[in-house]
Amino acid sequence: MAGGAEGKPKPLEFTPTWIVASICSVIIVISLLFERLLHRLGKRLMRSRKKPLYEALLRVKEELMVLGFISLLLTVFQGAMGRLCIRRSVMRHLLPCKPPPLDGAAENAHFGDAVFTGVLGGTRRLLAGGAISGDYCINKGKVPVLSAEAIHQLHIFIFVLAVTHFILSAITVLLGVAQTRNWRHWESKIQTSNDTAPEKFKHIQEFTFIQDHFKGHRKRWRIFGWMRSFFKQFYGSVTEEDYRTMRLGFIMKHCTPNFNFYNYMIRALEVDFKKVVGVSWYLWAMLMIFLLLNVQGWYVYIWISTAPFLMLLVVGSKMEHIITELAYEVAQKHTAIQGDLVVAPSDDFFWFHRPKLVLLLIHVVLFQNAFEIAFFFWLLVSYGFKSCIMANPAYAIARIVISIVSQLLCGYVTLPLYAIVSHMGSSFKKAIFDDNVTEGLANWAERARRRTIISSKTTVNVSDPPIDEANDAAIQMTNTRAISSDEQGTSLT
Repeated sequence: MAGGAEGKPKPLEFTPTWIVASICSVIIVISLLFERLLHRLGKRLMRSRKKPLYEALLRVKEELMVLGFISLLLTVFQGAMGRLCIRRSVMRHLLPCKPPPLDGAAENAHFGDAVFTGVLGGTRRLLAGGAISGDYCINKGKVPVLSAEAIHQLHIFIFVLAVTHFILSAITVLLGVAQTRNWRHWESKIQTSNDTAPEKFKHIQEFTFIQDHFKGHRKRWRIFGWMRSFFKQFYGSVTEEDYRTMRLGFIMKHCTPNFNFYNYMIRALEVDFKKVVGVSWYLWAMLMIFLLLNVQGWYVYIWISTAPFLMLLVVGSKMEHIITELAYEVAQKHTAIQGDLVVAPSDDFFWFHRPKLVLLLIHVVLFQNAFEIAFFFWLLVSYGFKSCIMANPAYAIARIVISIVSQLLCGYVTLPLYAIVSHMGSSFKKAIFDDNVTEGLANWAERARRRTIISSKTTVNVSDPPIDEANDAAIQMTNTRAISSDEQGTSLT
């Protein structure tokens, strides 16, 4: 008995102070080092005038704060959830694993202890507080709604998911920027070229852009164009002629000929990264749905992992088909053109006339991939590869392979296409102005707002009703009489 008592976990009041102080010191030092690392990274981004990336870093800090608050809530309400008891029959519905046939004391042990085996070693029991809560419900003939061990695993999974989403989003953007490195050379070549040759008339079919994307007006070609767009996204999705033509179309619609279109695209991509790296409310809602559908025998996760892959193929085909539609529209309107070929950007080419919808779809795809990869490794580390919650090993391997392929496809194909085709809408993005111009416009707008407020206050004072003026005059006359009376009294004394 004494040995068993010695082996039980000890509460904080019976733990040596040097252990408590040492553990807290290590945690605090690690936290401070991480905070200073983020601080120095932010200062470096500001010095290098990477304001969108700095704002993305602030968004990451916000997500970390949300994770910390979720962790705090789970910890604070751990005891309350352990004492929230429900019937055992409720626990046998929508299970990720089929429970073994248990009865009596074995069933109490199954629901009370919640023992599992992981690859990190051995069998782990619930925390002491969780065991007490489990006994509390078992004594009432019920089971706790969520055990302490389940809350602990939920802690780990949410943290792993958020970190995985951030890392994969950053890797995807880096892959996309690396894939567009040739575009910088194309932009430099255009900026340094001085073509002063007289502009000549050319038949529409003499332009390389038209030859690549337009084969005729027939309906059959329109259907074949979608098939061609689907396959072209995998090889040479954006050629130099495509870049030159779309760049010229954007410049002729929005800005001057010497505009650096490549720098504008990269700035816009950095701004979009700030949106993609965050976990919005609809992504949290998706997470709840994914966790709800993880039921034994449904095999929903194999379809969830396939959905982002198919969505990326559709988005990439649409982006490539928009380039084809640009060529088709010019070929329909003109037979011959003098000078360079100029396309007409328009929101009509995009789904529901909303270019921003493409970014939303990419955001959802990245989060789904992060969920699949984080969920796989979390299960692998916590429960092992052959656990029942991992389901069929072949399905698990297929899911992780599809997720990795989707991630590479998004970085190397879909994101570069989005980086240039998203600017073929009717309007331009705020990133068209550099940081100095943006800051100057913001300051000018703030000063104009203040002047408007001051002028409105002045107008209100001038347009006061006459009765107030009469009252003011009466008050002034009364004060004058009082002053004169005081003066007379002073002179008499």
